[in-house]
Amino acid sequence: MEKKNIKQSNVKYLFVVGGVMSGVGKGITCASIGKILQLKGYKVSAIKIDPYINVDAGTMNPIEHGEVFVTEDGDETDQDVGNYERFLNQNILSDNYMTTGRVYQTVITKERNLGYNGKCVQVVPDIPNEIIARIKQAIKKTEVDIMIIEIGGTVGEYENLLFLEAARMMHLTEPKNVLFIMVSYLPIPLKIGEMKTKPTQHAVRALNSAGIQPDFIIARSRINIDASRKEKIAIFCNIQENDVIGAPDVDSIYEVPLNFEKDNLGARILTKFNLPDKGKNLKEWSAMVKRIKLAKKTTKIGIVGKYFSSGDFCLTDSYISVIEAIKHGAMVNNCQPILDWINAEDIEKNGTRSLKQYDGIIVPQGWGVRGSEGKIKAIKYCRENKVPYFGLCYGMQMAVIEFARNILGFKKANSEEIDPKTAYPVIHIMSDQKEMLAKKQYGGTIRLGGWPCQIVPHTHLYEVYQKKFLVNNDKNIIISERHRHRYEFNNDYREKFSQAGLKICGTSPDNKIVEAIEITNHPFFIGTQFHPEYISRPLNPHPLFVEFVRVCLKQKKRL
Repeated sequence: MEKKNIKQSNVKYLFVVGGVMSGVGKGITCASIGKILQLKGYKVSAIKIDPYINVDAGTMNPIEHGEVFVTEDGDETDQDVGNYERFLNQNILSDNYMTTGRVYQTVITKERNLGYNGKCVQVVPDIPNEIIARIKQAIKKTEVDIMIIEIGGTVGEYENLLFLEAARMMHLTEPKNVLFIMVSYLPIPLKIGEMKTKPTQHAVRALNSAGIQPDFIIARSRINIDASRKEKIAIFCNIQENDVIGAPDVDSIYEVPLNFEKDNLGARILTKFNLPDKGKNLKEWSAMVKRIKLAKKTTKIGIVGKYFSSGDFCLTDSYISVIEAIKHGAMVNNCQPILDWINAEDIEKNGTRSLKQYDGIIVPQGWGVRGSEGKIKAIKYCRENKVPYFGLCYGMQMAVIEFARNILGFKKANSEEIDPKTAYPVIHIMSDQKEMLAKKQYGGTIRLGGWPCQIVPHTHLYEVYQKKFLVNNDKNIIISERHRHRYEFNNDYREKFSQAGLKICGTSPDNKIVEAIEITNHPFFIGTQFHPEYISRPLNPHPLFVEFVRVCLKQKKRL
């Protein structure tokens, strides 16, 4: 026990903040630094702090906030937690995620329960102290050597001041164990054609006003920062030139750790922490990036969804885990995926003619009525024309509805989510979920996190997992996959579906819940109630995405 306490006191903290604007890549920066330090021999994890009042990301509009990433233990978090998992190849659990709402909720509950012994509870220091306590709790759970802590938002905003204050207080008490990195954007105005450092200078001054001096500045820009700009940032931001790290735009996010290492970022962090470099190099990671760049084959995949549009712009962050999982599957097949975003409402208006150009179609997660009929039309097109189809969660449910309508003849079949009075509720709400909806309990009440699934032998799904786990045919395969949904396959119709050719290929171990379906006599037609994209990683791709891309390539050759 005494040895563990010594280790705890030597834990290093690396705070990452953003400057100039949002969306500069703090999450990828944290994940990349984590990978570098991991390969230098240290146990690393990461924490995401979101400054909004929401308790979690679960009830937020994905167009506004991006994808909701679900952890193995069932927390609904920011998409950057997914980036941490993919780069570090490890699970990030709920202790590594916090929001302003979550912090205040804990402090207020503690106050109501006399946890402060009758003292006056104040914003400072009690809120920063709770933030620090949560960081320490995550350290205790993960037992890491280095914890990377991403503070969401942009320096200068009111929302993240209390998190910066917590970081300042930690630096005050443990100055040798705390470092600060600012990820800042350097614009190149089109008509001027020169990289500008002034916004970064102002961002650093805003950070200084919070009592924090950055140890490193990650210079995000369209192209790499040059020597003269490094010198200017060093002079006006009070850091060494070698601590200004270039971060130009790249074709693949997996190139970022390699770019950082060109400026020896990992070694410089370890030097400031007075830690030895005791690990491996980025050889395996470099080989993976090289495979991406050298892949000559292509396959064109359409993603039919509805969380794309933001004014005149098309955003893809709502499906970031799906996008990355497809890329992982493509890597194994030595090909480049060409991804198109297809608005389900456009299919409702214009039909499925536009789908003819694709080697495969994915219908990912979704909620509600809007766009559902367009998704069903797309699925019908895939089933009838033998186009590889992969349905994820809502995409599985829509496939069940399409089959019920067009094969079983249940023309009004639907999900109770879309039509609560449907005559054929082939997708229905779970009884405990119905009670929660009646009470308007939405946040954190759905089926979340890792759940076991038994794969049915003699199915396409079984063949896929069989290759992954190298088991003999007919041997039970029970996997853990992550969920995020409220509605389920209605077992009252199970036998009718099976008799008509829609096979139940994955169930809960007790056989009560349908977890996956497939259609026989089809190159690839699989729907999963779970989200395999959440656990796919570049060095450990999910087998279902590997198989989907393989079949897409095979079908392309056939056509």
